[in-house]
Amino acid sequence: MAPVKFGVGQSVLRKEDDALIRGKGRYTDDYTPAAALHALVLRSPHAHAKFKLDATKARALPGVAAILTPDDVKDLGGLPCLFNLPDEPFTGPPYPILARDVVRHVGDAVAFVVAETVEQARDALEAIEVEWTPLPAVVGLVNAVKKGAPQVWPDHTGNVLFDTSIGDKKATEAAFAKAHAVAEISIVNPRIVTNYMETRAVVCEYDAKRDHLTLTIGSQGSHRLRDILCQNVLNIPVEKMRVICPDVGGGFGTKLFPYREYALAAVAARKLKKTVKWTAERADHFVGDAQGRDNVTTARMALAEDGKFLGMDVDLMGDMGAYLSTFGPYIPHGGAGMLPGLYDLQAFHCRVRTVFTNTVPVDAYRGAGRPEAAYVVERLVDAAARKLGMAPDAIRRKNFIQPKAMPYKTATGKIYDSGDFAAHMKRAMDVAEWKEFPRRAKAAKKQGLVRGIGLGTYVEVCGTMGEETAQVRLDSDGDITILIGTQSSGQGHQTAYAQIVAEQFGIAPERVHIHQGDTDEIATGLGTGGSSSIPSGGVSVERATRTLGTNLKDIAADVLETGAGDLEFSDGAIRIVGTDRTVSFADLAKRAGADPSKLTASSTFSSADGTYPNGTHIAEVEIDPSTGVIHVVNYVIVDDFGVTLNPLLLAGQVHGGTMQGIGQALMEAAVYDATDGQLVTGTFMDYALPRAADGPSIKFETHNVPCKTNPLGVKGAGEAGAIGSCPAVVNAIIDGLYRDYGIGHIDMPATAERVWMAIENSRRVHRM
Repeated sequence: MAPVKFGVGQSVLRKEDDALIRGKGRYTDDYTPAAALHALVLRSPHAHAKFKLDATKARALPGVAAILTPDDVKDLGGLPCLFNLPDEPFTGPPYPILARDVVRHVGDAVAFVVAETVEQARDALEAIEVEWTPLPAVVGLVNAVKKGAPQVWPDHTGNVLFDTSIGDKKATEAAFAKAHAVAEISIVNPRIVTNYMETRAVVCEYDAKRDHLTLTIGSQGSHRLRDILCQNVLNIPVEKMRVICPDVGGGFGTKLFPYREYALAAVAARKLKKTVKWTAERADHFVGDAQGRDNVTTARMALAEDGKFLGMDVDLMGDMGAYLSTFGPYIPHGGAGMLPGLYDLQAFHCRVRTVFTNTVPVDAYRGAGRPEAAYVVERLVDAAARKLGMAPDAIRRKNFIQPKAMPYKTATGKIYDSGDFAAHMKRAMDVAEWKEFPRRAKAAKKQGLVRGIGLGTYVEVCGTMGEETAQVRLDSDGDITILIGTQSSGQGHQTAYAQIVAEQFGIAPERVHIHQGDTDEIATGLGTGGSSSIPSGGVSVERATRTLGTNLKDIAADVLETGAGDLEFSDGAIRIVGTDRTVSFADLAKRAGADPSKLTASSTFSSADGTYPNGTHIAEVEIDPSTGVIHVVNYVIVDDFGVTLNPLLLAGQVHGGTMQGIGQALMEAAVYDATDGQLVTGTFMDYALPRAADGPSIKFETHNVPCKTNPLGVKGAGEAGAIGSCPAVVNAIIDGLYRDYGIGHIDMPATAERVWMAIENSRRVHRM
């Protein structure tokens, strides 16, 4: 009998929050074993330079235990890139644990200092003598591909890693040849810094007797880190390392990767036979952690006279930075596969180039290519509507893939299994009172303000990380323990998985205990990324729980002397249907002679097809033309996530992602000096993050159509807010600016200065 109070679909409060809000969370930096040494990284002040390093004086300073230089780690493997093109394999440059002879971005690591205290390590850091010989640097995609641009890597002519294409070029050219009109945009998706609340940290303990390392790391997954560090970098058996992930304060994709400091801490701990701890300062984060986005795209849409889309042609460049991070090249290439969006496009072609620059490496950030794709196609669709004089909703409705066409194979090979795109757009428009917008715009104009309203529809693919295994166990006290290789970084896994168990067993979430992030305790795991935890891990938990339930009914049938088919679960016990005869879980666990193997069950699930969440964002903005300041005054989201596991958790994920998108749309950008490659926005004094006052009160609903390829019917939800928000906000800004000033383009971030300048330029043109 499914429980009402705690099961799937219920707004169960997060069970993990009590400890966190009381300051009882356990993050990596909270863990400092006795006699731990402290480490700092010496980073390059130059974007591109040759260097020679002398640490002799620094090593002699009080408290200094070790200084690792490039010579000390020359036998280590580099950080690997785990993506390659299937048909056109490329060879990337090395990503050394410490740069050797040449640095290629500001923040490039050149030495690792270990001392008794952080203060002593800092003194030693400053005492290292480095002779720098600056080299020409290149910043920005457009600059990097210019003829004669400084070369980041000699073996990659023109700074290009690969230049490839997807889709059908011939069919696309034919579509454009018969077009009534062509809409075109050229847009920048700016580079952004992945600012999570908890900076990265690692504590490495070494057991000399076993020649064994234990790394405590704030990461998005322990197993992947262990395997890469052991097999690719340190060249040791995986049995020689344990990785533990405690509480993690945010990840957004960027904590999924291995980083240099983890390997350096391991080398230092083995060398010194002591515990080594490193915690990133925020300045380390700005120049030492992978950054996100950074695309330049030109896109064209071939249009029939009635507004039907005939074909889409895209030229996309993605900035890789100076090195290839773990999934870096996949982001623009994989994202390009989602460029057709929600639309019935029969002809599609995209050229994809990945480019090196003298900047911090770029990798997955919330959405990882799908936000970039949605931004392109939704900006282009609005441009197409203006080109033909159509309403933005009308042109979308005309070109949406219809529900009856599902499953639908896109021109890039993606198979959408389910969805009703026009329905969620209509509902969002109704909630946003779209038809009443002209009245609100007129009222704003009387106050000297400009109002705009914008749509951002989206579809993404997620839940494709691979196999995830869950083990569900009945404990001696009657509680349930789940062992799983996913890793929570704030999403609420403790609550979500407990609800899946509650759905079958009728047991309160407090009696379900989730164990994640320990490679010794949990055999396998892919960590958490790509909105995969519930679509994959949730299915594994549900199936393992169901198997355990069958086992427990078999045991209970013997105890209650009845058939297993006559039994049901109720409030942490098993009873005979229609009677008060029960046996508790605790009694079952302790029953003499019970087969211990029946008290545990496991299941593995992999979603090769992925899931395709989709939805509509509507933003309404108010612009002050005298200052360029923008306020988001109304925001509506209607999403299709297949099945809602917990409305509270879901809303939290959507709200958080949406605010990240609003931040990118209005204020966030990593700015590098074009001449010397310095990161100008390297602190919170210069890099703007959205605050509560920068966001609206969000109206959020679901219009779910269950996923047909996922056993739970769910579609991943963790990244969706960041995907639909940028195009909705920017389309709203352009809607207002175009109506009043004829301005049809503005790039993110739409800062007050940028908007004000666009308005003034428009006024100047009209005065001429």
